[in-house]
Amino acid sequence: MMIPLFALIRKDIILFLHDKRALVLTLLMPILLAAFFGYLTGGSGKKEAAKIDIALVQLDTHVISQKIVDGLKADTSLQIQELKLDEAQNLVRKGKLAVVIVLHHGFGEAAGRAFFNAKEKPDLPLYYDPSQTTVLTMIKGILTQHVMQSVSAEMFSGKTGTAMVQQSIAELDAASNQNKDQASQGDQIELRNFLQELKKFQQHQQKTNDASAQNLSADGLSASASSESAEKASGLSMPFKTSERALTAKTGEASNYNGYAHSFAGMTVQFILFLAIDAGIGILLARKQGLWNRLLAAPIGIKTVIIARAFSCALIAFFISCVLCLVAVLVFQVEILGSVLGLVGIAICFSLMTATFGLLIAAFGKTPEAARGISTFATLILVMLGGAWMPSFLFPQWLQNLTVFIPTRWAVDGFDAMTWRGLGIDAALLPMGVLLGFALLFGGLALWRFGREQYAR
Repeated sequence: MMIPLFALIRKDIILFLHDKRALVLTLLMPILLAAFFGYLTGGSGKKEAAKIDIALVQLDTHVISQKIVDGLKADTSLQIQELKLDEAQNLVRKGKLAVVIVLHHGFGEAAGRAFFNAKEKPDLPLYYDPSQTTVLTMIKGILTQHVMQSVSAEMFSGKTGTAMVQQSIAELDAASNQNKDQASQGDQIELRNFLQELKKFQQHQQKTNDASAQNLSADGLSASASSESAEKASGLSMPFKTSERALTAKTGEASNYNGYAHSFAGMTVQFILFLAIDAGIGILLARKQGLWNRLLAAPIGIKTVIIARAFSCALIAFFISCVLCLVAVLVFQVEILGSVLGLVGIAICFSLMTATFGLLIAAFGKTPEAARGISTFATLILVMLGGAWMPSFLFPQWLQNLTVFIPTRWAVDGFDAMTWRGLGIDAALLPMGVLLGFALLFGGLALWRFGREQYAR
């Protein structure tokens, strides 16, 4: 049995290597697609994050609104375009812009009054592309920071805040003369005392800002620029700063995430599954052309032919995996931070699973044409749910729970664990066991189906 088995395996490998064009395409296509997706997800180096392109419609000339605009323009994560309202809305409808911020007339003054009065809040319209809800959330957070900083700076240190405090004190004095309720008068007295202390703080801040502006002007800076800087610094700011640190199993060895690692894992899984489709269709074509009848006429059993086909497909799949891994390491600086032995083990187990998947296609496919359409659809579903195109954490929770029954999910996670995550061989044992389980399941179903058909004849 072993001599015919090795002869059949050798025949399949020679036929695969003999077709040079198919061989080049089989290796070139996953490399090109992996390079493209890897570049989109960050590449191999630390790159500057892309800016969010938004539009700003400024209809208010108040000093607070101007400070908000200046803060947004200075934000390194935003690319601001100042447009008219109709023009900006049309660009959002066409998908050219993600978000439009509109500062209506009177927004600055109303925002200043609302700083101490929560009942009267001005409206700040945001027009957004419905496909960009994530960007909208980010813009709302950035906008909150700049509005709070600009409004608080003007209310505590600017002329607008001083005028509003004086107006509020005058209104309290007028109301206290008319109100005879002792409880209400007590509240008004406390509020008036607070506003008086706030007024003293404002006067102190203005003196400090003026002195700072004079000193900086003597050093060659303009008084307006230095005063604006001092006023801005006196406003409320974020009470914390973030410190980002990427974590892998070997953080000291790999501080930067290499996007090519995951993309090569995904494309390896995808194109090896396409190889399984070709293997399964090849079996159906051989049976249709009568080649199997000639083989079975010799003293070779059906199981020998099927097992030989499975091993030859697995060897070819493992060869493609090794070539793609070598290209990823040498050309795209992908590091194998985990266990090399674990990576090899996952590649072998996935190759076996792929080979038996091809046998399953051939066993249950009635004709090459029908099997090709169904198997292509099934393969695309397996690739998508396995996280080869997009990370699985983007899926809904119920779908994430479902993907644990998808073999490609275990293959992609296993390749990731052995490359950029830097996990040990213990993290490869479970994916290897699951992939071998699927290989036994697919192979057993294929042998049963082929044996049943042979018996029926």
